[in-house]
Amino acid sequence: MRNIFFICLVSSMGGLLFGYDWVVIGGAKPFYELYFGISGSPLLQGVAMSTALIGCLIGAMLAGASADRYGRKPLLTVAAILFTASAVGTGLFNDFTLFNISRFVGGVGIGVASALSPMYIAEVSPAEIRGRMVSLNQMTIVIGILAAQVVNMLLARDTSVAGNQAWNLAWGWRWMFWAEAFPAALFLFMSFFIPESPVYLRMKRNEAEQSQHGAGEAGLRELLHPRYKRVLLLGLVIAVFQQWCGTNVIFNYAQEIFEGAGFDVDDMFINIVITGIANVLFTIVALYTIERWGRRTLMLLGAGGLGLIYLTLGTCYFLEVKGIMMVVLVVAAISIYAMTLGPVTWTLLAELFPNRIRGIAMATCTFALWVGCCTLTFSFPSMNAALGSSGTFWIYSTICIAAFVFLLGRCPETKGKSLEQLEEELAGK
Repeated sequence: MRNIFFICLVSSMGGLLFGYDWVVIGGAKPFYELYFGISGSPLLQGVAMSTALIGCLIGAMLAGASADRYGRKPLLTVAAILFTASAVGTGLFNDFTLFNISRFVGGVGIGVASALSPMYIAEVSPAEIRGRMVSLNQMTIVIGILAAQVVNMLLARDTSVAGNQAWNLAWGWRWMFWAEAFPAALFLFMSFFIPESPVYLRMKRNEAEQSQHGAGEAGLRELLHPRYKRVLLLGLVIAVFQQWCGTNVIFNYAQEIFEGAGFDVDDMFINIVITGIANVLFTIVALYTIERWGRRTLMLLGAGGLGLIYLTLGTCYFLEVKGIMMVVLVVAAISIYAMTLGPVTWTLLAELFPNRIRGIAMATCTFALWVGCCTLTFSFPSMNAALGSSGTFWIYSTICIAAFVFLLGRCPETKGKSLEQLEEELAGK
């Protein structure tokens, strides 16, 4: 069991770097924008913030076919190389184009790691602890997010002190990116000491035997076969819903949300820290509940609980309620998400699909998840401006309630079942 935990911990370092790389740019943003002279150009600011997201989409799709053809382990090593190269290059280059290329490379690493790490962990873990081990990947993601926030805070020097602004512009934002190179290099080193997935090895052996009878590798065409349409639809809905449940806008637009609730700047940052702590603590709770309560129960709890919280939150905004009540509701939403939809989505996506198509299926669902992330992030400001905070959260509440009804009828319980048993139960239904 110690060996399995070690293997899963190494793989979950992809989640740690995923979380760090995704958040670190927020702290560096004020300084690199001044350094590159783009503070007055919304277009170039958007380019700098979105290049990693484009890389995520590409990386997620490349991971599927590549993992099925070359194996899970080599792709983890490739992700580690991409993270390391991006961390070094983003802080090193003085040219804006090269800066964005480095961010794109890191985005590809995020896409590969987000699709591959939970799948690999699911394939090497015994059925009775598989959910807990896959949730370990989500745990490292939130730790990576928190680490990026702490590093950004420690490196950004007070601009009111003479000379600090010059240091921030010259070196501060660079070290925010360079700090990622240390865990990335460790991930790269440790990736050589983990085995290939036994599920992949068995799949390749079966393919070699079937090739003598004219059967080839599984691909997107096989994934789209009618016998997989129900399980594919379930996977796509779960992936997109994890983003469109609305919780991530609380992290991405915390400033607007807390200002709308009547908090000043100092209180706002305190509340952001509180939500970050809640995110970590309740992800730890998920490690203990996912095998006891089951995946289906937690998904229903997440969808139903968030639906009620967002309905209440929207009503409070409509009635112009201010103060601590709003913080309590936001923390409650983060907490429920952290122990349900956050980790359980990745666990289910890694379990639902048959071994033969798991790589391409996981990549397709991860691609859909990142599309959901992109559309959610870009739609929130327009929705908030047009409908107000109350209307926006009522829409998220409606989405969550609709997802609850869908999951109630479609989501199976996968707790304690082997991947082979799940394949027999789910494939073709």
